[in-house]
Amino acid sequence: MNLRPPSPSQSSWYLLTGLILGLGLGLVYAWVISPVKFVDTAPASLRADFKDQYRNLIATAYQDTGDLDRAESRLALLDDLDPVAALSAQAQRLLLAGDPSNSASSLALLARAIQQDQSAKVTPNASSSSPTPSLVTSPANPSGAGPALTLPPHPTPTPSSTPGAPFAVLSQDPVCDPSLPQGLLQVEVRNSDGGPVPGAEIVISWSGGDEDFFTGLKPELGKGYADYKLTPGQTYAVQLVANSATASNLTAPTCPGPGGKTFPGGIHLVFQQPKK
Repeated sequence: MNLRPPSPSQSSWYLLTGLILGLGLGLVYAWVISPVKFVDTAPASLRADFKDQYRNLIATAYQDTGDLDRAESRLALLDDLDPVAALSAQAQRLLLAGDPSNSASSLALLARAIQQDQSAKVTPNASSSSPTPSLVTSPANPSGAGPALTLPPHPTPTPSSTPGAPFAVLSQDPVCDPSLPQGLLQVEVRNSDGGPVPGAEIVISWSGGDEDFFTGLKPELGKGYADYKLTPGQTYAVQLVANSATASNLTAPTCPGPGGKTFPGGIHLVFQQPKK
């Protein structure tokens, strides 16, 4: 019997076939037979929807126990740039979705508690008591933006370098830019140093209704930025929940457009906390 050794080309094919079979068997074992299980992973590495579930659990636990320190330490594990803004934004999203989990009120309660705690650390003599936040649907919301997250006013100022000083209306300018959405109210909130104030709660009111919105939900436009779509012909008043002057008699301006036509313009409104 004459046995010939395999040629170099045959040896290469054998090696390639073995590698493919080994790789295939390894994938089957790793993906099907014994897949990797992540245990005790850091909350900051979770997917966005899992982070939302994590915040829901923290907010529910805080509502039951009232342990704010523990809630804040748990939220810190998510590495949110602004936990108050993250909680508020999630509550807003839930409201727009009909709040299927009934978690928006718990999230709002925790956001308010953290905001008060931060303010108390900046202003030790600030009052720690305030009404419990509630969620309401504005029956006469002219913006068509859906349900609104409404938190009752409270006397605690937003943290800044000059705690307690009321925010003033620094500027109030009409905007006639056809590239922007019609009737867009753009609000900037600045501290006494001119820096942005994220998570600032803004209340806009009109005859028959009001609505709250927050700065920092569009960080690509600025941490102290927020916007709201005005209804042409409607008159509004805008102020910060945290002690501010009121910008009143706001209406979308009528702007000249091409061909002699007009369109509803917007307003650029700036609140700033003056230096003492």
